Amino acid sequence: MTTSSSTRRHFLTAAAGSVAGAAITAAAAPFAGTARASASAPSQKPAAGAPPRRFKLGIATYSYWHFTPRKFPIEGVIDKAAALGVEGVDVLHRQLENEQNDYLQRIKRHAFLNGVDLICLSMHQNFVSQDAERRKKQIAHTLHCLEIAARLGIPSMRINAGRWGTIKSFDELMKNRGIEPLPAGVTDEDGFAQAIDGIRQCLARAAELGVILALENHWGLSGTPEGMLRIHDAVNSPWLKLLPDTGNFLEDPYDKLAKVFPKACYVQAKTYFGGGEWYSLDLDYKRIVRQLRAADYCGYIGIEFEGKAPADEGVPKSVQLLRDAM
Repeated sequence: MTTSSSTRRHFLTAAAGSVAGAAITAAAAPFAGTARASASAPSQKPAAGAPPRRFKLGIATYSYWHFTPRKFPIEGVIDKAAALGVEGVDVLHRQLENEQNDYLQRIKRHAFLNGVDLICLSMHQNFVSQDAERRKKQIAHTLHCLEIAARLGIPSMRINAGRWGTIKSFDELMKNRGIEPLPAGVTDEDGFAQAIDGIRQCLARAAELGVILALENHWGLSGTPEGMLRIHDAVNSPWLKLLPDTGNFLEDPYDKLAKVFPKACYVQAKTYFGGGEWYSLDLDYKRIVRQLRAADYCGYIGIEFEGKAPADEGVPKSVQLLRDAM
Protein backbone atom coordinates (compact mmCIF):
# COMPACT_ATOMS: atom_id res chain seq x y z
CA MET A 1 0.00 0.00 0.00
CA THR A 2 2.77 2.42 0.94
CA THR A 3 4.75 1.59 -2.21
CA SER A 4 1.65 2.06 -4.41
CA SER A 5 0.82 5.46 -2.88
CA SER A 6 4.42 6.60 -3.22
CA THR A 7 4.56 5.54 -6.86
CA ARG A 8 1.25 7.29 -7.60
CA ARG A 9 2.45 10.53 -5.99
CA HIS A 10 5.71 10.40 -7.99
CA PHE A 11 3.75 9.87 -11.24
CA LEU A 12 1.39 12.79 -10.56
CA THR A 13 4.28 15.11 -9.62
CA ALA A 14 6.21 14.21 -12.76
CA ALA A 15 3.12 14.65 -14.92
CA ALA A 16 2.35 18.03 -13.41
CA GLY A 17 5.95 19.07 -13.95
CA SER A 18 5.78 18.00 -17.59
CA VAL A 19 2.54 19.94 -18.16
CA ALA A 20 3.92 23.02 -16.41
CA GLY A 21 7.16 22.78 -18.37
CA ALA A 22 5.24 22.47 -21.63
CA ALA A 23 3.09 25.46 -20.71
CA ILE A 24 6.15 27.56 -19.86
CA THR A 25 7.87 26.52 -23.09
CA ALA A 26 4.74 27.31 -25.14
CA ALA A 27 4.28 30.67 -23.41
CA ALA A 28 7.93 31.58 -23.83
CA ALA A 29 8.17 30.44 -27.44
CA PRO A 30 6.74 33.64 -29.02
CA PHE A 31 9.11 35.78 -26.97
CA ALA A 32 12.09 33.58 -27.75
CA GLY A 33 11.26 33.78 -31.43
CA THR A 34 10.94 37.54 -31.20
CA ALA A 35 14.31 37.81 -29.48
CA ARG A 36 15.96 35.70 -32.17
CA ALA A 37 14.31 37.74 -34.91
CA SER A 38 15.36 41.01 -33.26
CA ALA A 39 18.94 39.82 -32.96
CA SER A 40 19.22 38.77 -36.58
CA ALA A 41 17.01 41.21 -38.50
CA PRO A 42 17.99 44.82 -39.35
CA SER A 43 16.36 47.07 -36.77
CA GLN A 44 15.32 49.72 -39.31
CA LYS A 45 13.63 47.46 -41.86
CA PRO A 46 9.83 47.84 -41.82
CA ALA A 47 7.73 44.69 -41.69
CA ALA A 48 6.55 43.26 -44.99
CA GLY A 49 3.29 44.87 -46.05
CA ALA A 50 3.70 47.73 -43.55
CA PRO A 51 2.56 51.20 -44.69
CA PRO A 52 5.26 53.66 -45.82
CA ARG A 53 7.29 54.95 -42.90
CA ARG A 54 6.12 58.24 -41.44
CA PHE A 55 9.09 60.37 -40.60
CA LYS A 56 9.09 62.80 -37.69
CA LEU A 57 9.81 66.45 -38.44
CA GLY A 58 12.07 68.85 -36.62
CA ILE A 59 12.79 72.55 -36.90
CA ALA A 60 16.28 73.99 -36.57
CA THR A 61 16.35 77.01 -34.27
CA TYR A 62 18.55 78.62 -36.94
CA SER A 63 15.40 78.84 -39.08
CA TYR A 64 14.29 81.76 -36.90
CA TRP A 65 17.74 83.36 -36.52
CA HIS A 66 20.09 83.80 -39.45
CA PHE A 67 22.91 85.25 -37.33
CA THR A 68 21.27 88.64 -36.99
CA PRO A 69 22.38 90.83 -34.05
CA ARG A 70 19.39 89.85 -31.92
CA LYS A 71 19.08 86.13 -31.17
CA PHE A 72 15.70 84.44 -31.42
CA PRO A 73 15.10 82.57 -28.13
CA ILE A 74 15.28 78.77 -28.12
CA GLU A 75 12.10 78.60 -26.02
CA GLY A 76 10.34 80.60 -28.72
CA VAL A 77 11.29 78.06 -31.38
CA ILE A 78 9.98 75.27 -29.13
CA ASP A 79 6.68 77.17 -28.89
CA LYS A 80 6.55 77.56 -32.67
CA ALA A 81 7.24 73.85 -33.21
CA ALA A 82 4.53 72.85 -30.75
CA ALA A 83 2.01 75.16 -32.42
CA LEU A 84 2.82 73.64 -35.82
CA GLY A 85 2.59 70.07 -34.49
CA VAL A 86 6.28 69.45 -35.23
CA GLU A 87 7.86 66.82 -33.02
CA GLY A 88 11.46 68.03 -32.64
CA VAL A 89 13.80 71.01 -32.39
CA ASP A 90 17.44 71.15 -33.50
CA VAL A 91 19.29 73.57 -31.19
CA LEU A 92 22.01 75.78 -32.66
CA HIS A 93 24.76 76.08 -30.04
CA ARG A 94 25.56 79.68 -30.94
CA GLN A 95 21.92 80.59 -30.41
CA LEU A 96 21.93 79.66 -26.71
CA GLU A 97 21.69 82.70 -24.45
CA ASN A 98 24.33 81.20 -22.17
CA GLU A 99 25.65 77.82 -21.04
CA GLN A 100 24.61 77.95 -17.39
CA ASN A 101 23.00 74.73 -16.20
CA ASP A 102 19.83 76.39 -14.86
CA TYR A 103 19.17 77.90 -18.31
CA LEU A 104 19.82 74.58 -20.06
CA GLN A 105 17.47 72.75 -17.71
CA ARG A 106 14.75 75.36 -18.27
CA ILE A 107 15.01 74.71 -22.02
CA LYS A 108 14.80 70.95 -21.48
CA ARG A 109 11.78 71.34 -19.18
CA HIS A 110 10.06 73.72 -21.61
CA ALA A 111 10.52 71.27 -24.48
CA PHE A 112 9.16 68.35 -22.47
CA LEU A 113 6.11 70.25 -21.23
CA ASN A 114 5.31 71.21 -24.83
CA GLY A 115 5.71 67.66 -26.15
CA VAL A 116 8.74 68.54 -28.25
CA ASP A 117 11.96 66.49 -28.47
CA LEU A 118 15.36 68.18 -28.51
CA ILE A 119 16.97 66.17 -31.32
CA CYS A 120 20.36 67.67 -32.14
CA LEU A 121 22.84 70.25 -30.88
CA SER A 122 24.38 71.91 -33.94
CA MET A 123 27.83 73.21 -33.07
CA HIS A 124 30.68 74.74 -35.07
CA GLN A 125 34.26 73.52 -34.87
CA ASN A 126 37.18 72.89 -37.17
CA PHE A 127 39.60 69.99 -36.76
CA VAL A 128 41.67 71.02 -39.80
CA SER A 129 44.73 73.13 -39.10
CA GLN A 130 48.51 72.90 -39.32
CA ASP A 131 48.59 74.47 -35.84
CA ALA A 132 48.54 71.62 -33.28
CA GLU A 133 47.53 73.95 -30.45
CA ARG A 134 44.58 75.23 -32.44
CA ARG A 135 43.43 71.65 -33.13
CA LYS A 136 43.71 70.89 -29.41
CA LYS A 137 41.43 73.83 -28.60
CA GLN A 138 38.89 72.67 -31.19
CA ILE A 139 38.83 69.18 -29.66
CA ALA A 140 38.32 70.72 -26.20
CA HIS A 141 35.47 72.84 -27.58
CA THR A 142 33.82 69.75 -29.09
CA LEU A 143 34.10 67.87 -25.78
CA HIS A 144 32.60 70.88 -24.01
CA CYS A 145 29.63 70.93 -26.38
CA LEU A 146 29.10 67.21 -25.81
CA GLU A 147 28.57 68.05 -22.14
CA ILE A 148 25.98 70.68 -23.09
CA ALA A 149 24.15 68.21 -25.34
CA ALA A 150 24.04 65.67 -22.52
CA ARG A 151 22.70 68.25 -20.04
CA LEU A 152 19.94 69.07 -22.50
CA GLY A 153 19.16 65.38 -23.00
CA ILE A 154 20.01 65.65 -26.71
CA PRO A 155 21.08 62.35 -28.36
CA SER A 156 23.07 63.73 -31.32
CA MET A 157 25.48 66.57 -32.03
CA ARG A 158 26.31 68.06 -35.42
CA ILE A 159 30.04 68.32 -36.12
CA ASN A 160 32.09 69.51 -39.07
CA ALA A 161 35.26 67.94 -40.40
CA GLY A 162 36.66 71.40 -40.96
CA ARG A 163 38.21 73.47 -43.73
CA TRP A 164 41.50 75.23 -44.29
CA GLY A 165 40.13 78.77 -44.05
CA THR A 166 42.02 80.14 -47.04
CA ILE A 167 38.78 81.98 -47.86
CA LYS A 168 38.02 83.86 -44.65
CA SER A 169 34.61 85.31 -45.50
CA PHE A 170 31.67 82.88 -45.54
CA ASP A 171 29.96 85.12 -48.09
CA GLU A 172 32.99 84.74 -50.37
CA LEU A 173 33.08 80.99 -49.74
CA MET A 174 29.46 80.73 -50.89
CA LYS A 175 30.24 82.76 -54.01
CA ASN A 176 32.94 80.18 -54.71
CA ARG A 177 30.41 77.32 -54.33
CA GLY A 178 31.92 76.22 -51.01
CA ILE A 179 35.31 75.41 -52.54
CA GLU A 180 38.56 76.94 -51.29
CA PRO A 181 42.20 76.50 -52.36
CA LEU A 182 44.67 74.55 -50.26
CA PRO A 183 47.30 76.43 -48.25
CA ALA A 184 50.85 76.24 -49.56
CA GLY A 185 52.71 73.09 -48.61
CA VAL A 186 49.73 70.97 -47.46
CA THR A 187 47.50 68.36 -49.05
CA ASP A 188 44.01 67.06 -48.44
CA GLU A 189 45.68 63.97 -46.96
CA ASP A 190 46.96 66.16 -44.13
CA GLY A 191 43.47 67.51 -43.54
CA PHE A 192 41.77 64.13 -43.50
CA ALA A 193 44.33 62.80 -41.02
CA GLN A 194 43.69 65.78 -38.74
CA ALA A 195 39.89 65.50 -38.97
CA ILE A 196 39.91 61.76 -38.30
CA ASP A 197 42.25 62.18 -35.33
CA GLY A 198 40.14 65.00 -33.88
CA ILE A 199 36.93 62.98 -34.09
CA ARG A 200 38.60 59.91 -32.59
CA GLN A 201 39.67 61.95 -29.57
CA CYS A 202 36.00 62.78 -28.88
CA LEU A 203 34.55 59.29 -29.28
CA ALA A 204 35.09 57.96 -25.75
CA ARG A 205 33.29 60.91 -24.17
CA ALA A 206 30.50 60.76 -26.76
CA ALA A 207 29.95 57.09 -25.93
CA GLU A 208 30.02 57.76 -22.19
CA LEU A 209 27.42 60.53 -22.51
CA GLY A 210 25.33 58.70 -25.13
CA VAL A 211 25.57 61.47 -27.73
CA ILE A 212 26.10 60.45 -31.38
CA LEU A 213 28.54 62.61 -33.36
CA ALA A 214 26.76 63.53 -36.60
CA LEU A 215 29.13 64.60 -39.38
CA GLU A 216 27.54 67.14 -41.72
CA ASN A 217 28.40 67.94 -45.34
CA HIS A 218 29.21 71.44 -44.13
CA TRP A 219 31.80 72.50 -46.71
CA GLY A 220 35.48 71.71 -46.33
CA LEU A 221 36.61 68.07 -46.24
CA SER A 222 33.11 66.76 -45.56
CA GLY A 223 31.64 68.79 -48.41
CA THR A 224 31.46 65.74 -50.70
CA PRO A 225 29.92 62.31 -50.14
CA GLU A 226 33.33 60.77 -50.72
CA GLY A 227 34.85 62.94 -48.01
CA MET A 228 32.05 62.16 -45.56
CA LEU A 229 32.30 58.43 -46.16
CA ARG A 230 36.10 58.45 -46.00
CA ILE A 231 36.02 60.00 -42.52
CA HIS A 232 33.09 57.86 -41.34
CA ASP A 233 34.69 54.61 -42.48
CA ALA A 234 38.14 55.47 -41.15
CA VAL A 235 36.78 56.35 -37.69
CA ASN A 236 34.67 53.18 -37.76
CA SER A 237 32.64 53.77 -34.60
CA PRO A 238 28.93 53.41 -33.76
CA TRP A 239 29.21 56.86 -32.19
CA LEU A 240 29.97 58.58 -35.50
CA LYS A 241 27.18 58.77 -38.09
CA LEU A 242 26.41 61.13 -40.96
CA LEU A 243 24.19 64.19 -41.12
CA PRO A 244 23.33 64.99 -44.74
CA ASP A 245 22.11 68.53 -45.31
CA THR A 246 20.00 68.49 -48.48
CA GLY A 247 21.10 72.02 -49.39
CA ASN A 248 24.85 71.56 -49.07
CA PHE A 249 25.43 69.49 -52.20
CA LEU A 250 25.12 72.25 -54.77
CA GLU A 251 25.51 70.07 -57.89
CA ASP A 252 23.85 66.68 -58.51
CA PRO A 253 22.32 66.63 -55.02
CA TYR A 254 20.20 63.48 -55.42
CA ASP A 255 23.05 61.22 -56.53
CA LYS A 256 25.22 62.55 -53.70
CA LEU A 257 22.53 62.27 -51.03
CA ALA A 258 21.78 58.69 -52.04
CA LYS A 259 25.40 57.77 -51.24
CA VAL A 260 25.28 59.01 -47.66
CA PHE A 261 21.66 58.40 -46.58
CA PRO A 262 22.34 54.75 -45.59
CA LYS A 263 24.78 55.93 -42.87
CA ALA A 264 22.75 58.90 -41.64
CA CYS A 265 21.44 59.34 -38.10
CA TYR A 266 19.75 62.67 -38.83
CA VAL A 267 18.87 64.67 -41.95
CA GLN A 268 18.53 68.43 -42.35
CA ALA A 269 16.16 69.70 -45.05
CA LYS A 270 16.96 73.13 -46.46
CA THR A 271 14.15 75.37 -47.72
CA TYR A 272 14.40 78.78 -49.39
CA PHE A 273 11.04 80.56 -49.43
CA GLY A 274 11.61 84.18 -50.43
CA GLY A 275 14.94 83.29 -52.03
CA GLY A 276 17.99 81.94 -50.23
CA GLU A 277 20.29 83.97 -48.01
CA TRP A 278 23.23 82.87 -50.19
CA TYR A 279 21.69 80.66 -52.90
CA SER A 280 18.53 78.67 -53.61
CA LEU A 281 18.07 75.07 -54.70
CA ASP A 282 14.89 73.72 -56.24
CA LEU A 283 14.82 70.46 -54.30
CA ASP A 284 12.33 67.68 -55.03
CA TYR A 285 11.41 66.49 -51.54
CA LYS A 286 9.16 63.71 -52.76
CA ARG A 287 12.19 62.26 -54.51
CA ILE A 288 14.34 62.78 -51.40
CA VAL A 289 11.77 61.04 -49.19
CA ARG A 290 11.76 58.09 -51.60
CA GLN A 291 15.55 57.96 -51.34
CA LEU A 292 15.36 57.99 -47.55
CA ARG A 293 12.88 55.11 -47.55
CA ALA A 294 15.07 53.16 -49.96
CA ALA A 295 17.96 53.65 -47.53
CA ASP A 296 15.81 52.37 -44.61
CA TYR A 297 16.28 55.70 -42.84
CA CYS A 298 13.93 56.15 -39.87
CA GLY A 299 15.25 59.22 -38.05
CA TYR A 300 14.17 62.84 -37.88
CA ILE A 301 14.06 65.26 -40.81
CA GLY A 302 14.94 68.68 -39.43
CA ILE A 303 13.86 71.73 -41.41
CA GLU A 304 16.52 74.41 -41.88
CA PHE A 305 14.68 77.35 -43.37
CA GLU A 306 17.29 79.59 -45.02
CA GLY A 307 15.08 81.85 -47.08
CA LYS A 308 14.61 85.60 -46.92
CA ALA A 309 10.87 85.41 -46.26
CA PRO A 310 9.84 86.09 -42.65
CA ALA A 311 10.33 82.93 -40.60
CA ASP A 312 6.66 82.91 -39.55
CA GLU A 313 5.84 82.60 -43.24
CA GLY A 314 8.70 80.42 -44.46
CA VAL A 315 8.76 77.83 -41.66
CA PRO A 316 5.06 76.87 -41.86
CA LYS A 317 5.38 76.61 -45.65
CA SER A 318 8.42 74.40 -45.15
CA VAL A 319 6.55 72.16 -42.73
CA GLN A 320 3.72 71.76 -45.23
CA LEU A 321 6.20 71.09 -48.06
CA LEU A 322 7.77 68.22 -46.11
CA ARG A 323 4.42 66.85 -44.95
CA ASP A 324 3.17 66.81 -48.53
CA ALA A 325 6.33 64.99 -49.59
CA MET A 326 5.85 62.37 -46.89
